[in-house]
Amino acid sequence: MTTSATPGDQAPAGTLVARTRRLDPTLAEALVDLLPAERPLAWLRRGDGIVGWGVAAELRTSGSTRFADAAKWWSETTARADILDEVHEPGTGLVSFGAFAFADEPGSSVLVVPSVVVGRRGDLAWITTVGRGAPLEEPELAPTDLPRAPVGVTYADGALNGEQWMSVVADAVARISAGDLEKVVLARDLVATATEPIDVRWPLRRLAAGYPMCWTFHVDGMFGATPEMLVRRERGLVTSRVLAGTIRRTGDDERDLALAATLARSSKDLEEHEYAVRSVADALEPHCSSMNVPEAPFVLHLPNVMHLATDVNGVVHDAATVSSLQLAEALHPSAAVGGTPTPVATVLIEQIEGMDRGRYAGPVGWMDASGDGEWGIALRSASHEGASIRLFAGCGIVADSDPESELAESQAKFVPVRDSLVP
Repeated sequence: MTTSATPGDQAPAGTLVARTRRLDPTLAEALVDLLPAERPLAWLRRGDGIVGWGVAAELRTSGSTRFADAAKWWSETTARADILDEVHEPGTGLVSFGAFAFADEPGSSVLVVPSVVVGRRGDLAWITTVGRGAPLEEPELAPTDLPRAPVGVTYADGALNGEQWMSVVADAVARISAGDLEKVVLARDLVATATEPIDVRWPLRRLAAGYPMCWTFHVDGMFGATPEMLVRRERGLVTSRVLAGTIRRTGDDERDLALAATLARSSKDLEEHEYAVRSVADALEPHCSSMNVPEAPFVLHLPNVMHLATDVNGVVHDAATVSSLQLAEALHPSAAVGGTPTPVATVLIEQIEGMDRGRYAGPVGWMDASGDGEWGIALRSASHEGASIRLFAGCGIVADSDPESELAESQAKFVPVRDSLVP
């Protein structure tokens, strides 16, 4: 990576030229409102985050080498780039957004360098422009027109209907009881179809407003509001938020507090959670000089559900050679989205789940030129193309899982995206 103190200098033709400067925070008060309709990119939580648009560079890849392909491409891209960063915060300078397939096959993965990135962290705001061979002219920033609400949305079962999916869950419980494995995460899909093409900015705005504690994202047609941070790496510190164990909220605060206490004592949910935490800690340990793994989870309260949650923290010793994306590869798939033992569980998913997950439950997020970044798990999510949106939900299945209860849990996990499509 090269840096330049003279923004007007010409770089070699084809070289990415990135310029970051501070921005008046009032111009970035509502980042999601700045997004244009054409290929918007977003990563937002509680009003902070980054949004982008335009394509300065892009990599599409697939298969078992998708993470390695992306890491190599990003390393080569940043090494050749001309970067002037006046802010020097995670998410400034050259930034890429990515979304990766859950499985080796099938599925496609993407890493996108936007032409424009606007970011906010507290009272600090910035804008980055990326051109080829010369700086890109900075655009005027102003809220875009309000996107139109989805029209005439109807829903249909995806790969399996409810009865068929409960049968698959029962099959998984039988295999777990037989000792084949300890846990498997099974997902299902729901297809929403509108009478006109859907502007993805509509559900993005609704999700960002309705689920501020989650990370609202959109990358290349994959969008959602995930409560689960696969890995964040920032200046040598690494964090992973593990969620496993879920109970649906009733809307009655007193009743929900009692349910939260029940969840925190549930042997079934605590067992499922322990598997997930253990898989994350084991994957991060080789990269960390020290780690903090809490002994007990806390209950994370979201508008529609409550989860058992644990934040695993560590100090990385190999930040110079291992990026946040490579840490995400080491963690994916965790027991929270695959199962335990993970290799056995992922094979079973392929055999009995009955659908292509695509990028559902895969890593989604962003990375800067230093390798710092945030990669969530694409949960409470959907894939969007034209007038069609495919919603996803998954549940952790263990020995005493009840198929009807798991179906109800999956329906609760559809709620964020379903509600976001309401006019």
